[in-house]
Amino acid sequence: MPPPGTIGHREREILTAIVETFIATGEPVGSRVLSRSNREGLSPATIRNVMADLSDAGFLEQPHTSSGRVPTTEAYRYYVEQISGEAHLSPGDESIIRDSLAGATDVAEFMERTSRVLSLISRNVGVAVAVRGQKNELEHVYFSRLGDQKVLAVVVTRSGLVRDRVLRLDISQADLDAAARYINENFRGWTMTEMRAELERRLEAERSEYDRLMQSLEQLYKQGALASDPAGQTVFVEGASNLVANEQDRERLQEMLKTLEEKGKIVQLLQAYLDTKQEAVRVVIGLDEALPSMSNFVLIGAPARVGSEVMGSLAVIGPTRIDYQHTMTAVSYIARLFDKILNESE
Repeated sequence: MPPPGTIGHREREILTAIVETFIATGEPVGSRVLSRSNREGLSPATIRNVMADLSDAGFLEQPHTSSGRVPTTEAYRYYVEQISGEAHLSPGDESIIRDSLAGATDVAEFMERTSRVLSLISRNVGVAVAVRGQKNELEHVYFSRLGDQKVLAVVVTRSGLVRDRVLRLDISQADLDAAARYINENFRGWTMTEMRAELERRLEAERSEYDRLMQSLEQLYKQGALASDPAGQTVFVEGASNLVANEQDRERLQEMLKTLEEKGKIVQLLQAYLDTKQEAVRVVIGLDEALPSMSNFVLIGAPARVGSEVMGSLAVIGPTRIDYQHTMTAVSYIARLFDKILNESE
């Protein structure tokens, strides 16, 4: 794509008008349509000359025998670079988002609601991925005896993740309470990885001093009461049916829907294109490097953080003829709410 400096003001104005008109109508854009809305009062002939130059530069193409033009992938990329980052959602959209996310108390619940509201707001596919990892800091543990040789172990992290596991152990409730008290008093705020390493060290060093307590802890530890889930993702996808109205090629539509049903491919997409170190929303036009079936699609996404810790990603997937400004603003707004709401729930 030619660098921004090579496109003059007039070309930039007309290209922007073409992109926004095509996004709104889905129809090839002709010079007469642009002439009627052009603020500089340019004639259709002048606009046709500019459109010809933009076509030569690779920003426009002419479908079939239509007299109008449609934006190319390069046009969309250039358009996104020019979009101001100062846009705001309408009060109505803000209200829909806040009402949808209010009361979410953990990452998984927030992400499930996020995928739904992104689909509703963008009228495309809303995607949210909650990362399960080993960086979560411990809030507290709880152990309960369920019956003969059965113990329920519940681990709650400061980011709001809750994991429970049933273990085959024969330990009295009094000893389970003592073990939970020891862990909560000594390890609150530690990451799961750090806690397990230190607990393993103490099991050896303090065995003689806390014999009965250490024996209970050792049994719980060895049975996996404090084990993290394997690093992975919980994936939420909403709004795949929105693609049906936008895609006329049924064979390609089936291929796209199949891709969206395979959660591993969604994770692959987000991992390929979203940098968890980034602060701003990222727009990726043309997803074929990661998935050939998504060549004419766009991903607009951002990482979701609680404090400085990345807890997942959220995104909208849609056709290149998507409302970029509106969708980018919605994704950014929800990413900021993620941190605020989950911090308030702790």
